[in-house]
Amino acid sequence: MPPKGHALLSASSSDRWLHCPPSARLCETYEDKGSDYAAEGTDAHALCEYKLRKALGMKATDPTKSLDWYNAEMEDCATGYASFIMELLEDAKQTCSDPVVMIEQRVDFSRWVEQGFGTADCIIIADGTLRICDYKNGVGCLVSANKNPQLSCYALGALELFDDIYDIDTVSMTIYQPRRQNVSTYEVSKDNLYQWADEVLKPTADLAFAGDGNFLCGEWCGFCKAKHECRARAEANLLLAQHDFKLPPLLEDSEIEVILSRVDELVSWVNDIKEYALQQAISGKEWTGWKLVEDRSNRRYTNEDAVSKAVKAAGFDPYEKKLLGITAMQKLLGKSRFEDLLADYIEKPQGKPTLVPESDKRPAMNTAKNDFMEEYDNE
Repeated sequence: MPPKGHALLSASSSDRWLHCPPSARLCETYEDKGSDYAAEGTDAHALCEYKLRKALGMKATDPTKSLDWYNAEMEDCATGYASFIMELLEDAKQTCSDPVVMIEQRVDFSRWVEQGFGTADCIIIADGTLRICDYKNGVGCLVSANKNPQLSCYALGALELFDDIYDIDTVSMTIYQPRRQNVSTYEVSKDNLYQWADEVLKPTADLAFAGDGNFLCGEWCGFCKAKHECRARAEANLLLAQHDFKLPPLLEDSEIEVILSRVDELVSWVNDIKEYALQQAISGKEWTGWKLVEDRSNRRYTNEDAVSKAVKAAGFDPYEKKLLGITAMQKLLGKSRFEDLLADYIEKPQGKPTLVPESDKRPAMNTAKNDFMEEYDNE
């Protein structure tokens, strides 16, 4: 595993501080409490590292018994990750006889970012193309490799180590996010990456390190420790919320489009405020006009084994029989046998309509208007 420690301007938080430079120093004043998601991600990375080292024939200790969040899904994801890296390595061998694979490699990009360092999940160094791959365990947010600042910082750190040794002209950056079926790759020339580092990364990092620059709210706020109390975020969302005083039919199309582009952010902000207020109340704070009460709860057994024995002794069957779900059934039978036995009995109903940005990769649905226009055009 990589050495511990977090930089003020880390690669992993770069999307936030590049958009909102003063957030770096502001977050420094908050305690890092961690989360179950972070703990699960740490376990997943440990398993990925082990699987990859084994695939490369390196010595490795199986961490499974020490992983609190280990399950069959994590096993599958880690195995898939190792296989994917091996495919990238084979591609590298097409143009270079001696590519090098670095796993959980600490990189330093402090030439552009004061005290800047981070740990790259996997780096493949070869003549021609430098490859960076980052494993993402999350399911909540789809992560794109396109101009991804975290991967770009890792790439700059890798170039600091290997640019003089290998003849590198292109950098390929990949996000491997198996729980979202997402493999996103972005390529950039080494010269363009250096240009971004000099013209964008360094001046913005200088502002962030000094605690200067302007606050700006956006998607990156979700990973900010100050998101509950940030005044800039509150002002931006309250300004957007003013549209709520008009009913939708009275809004201009352009106003509705603005709301659609920000509505998820607005909902997220409201939920963050509610959660913050709740935790403060649990700690003893009194909010004027509000009180802390017990929510409704459902009855539950204190000892399921004892319940089962008592019901069986009375002559009843305490269990209900239920067909396994599709995912559980596939794991039981295995992919190949599942397809052979049950392919004819599986269907995927059409999903409910939902509005998403045009950048979403899913194809647009046909609407009644589109169907009518197609029929009209064919006449």
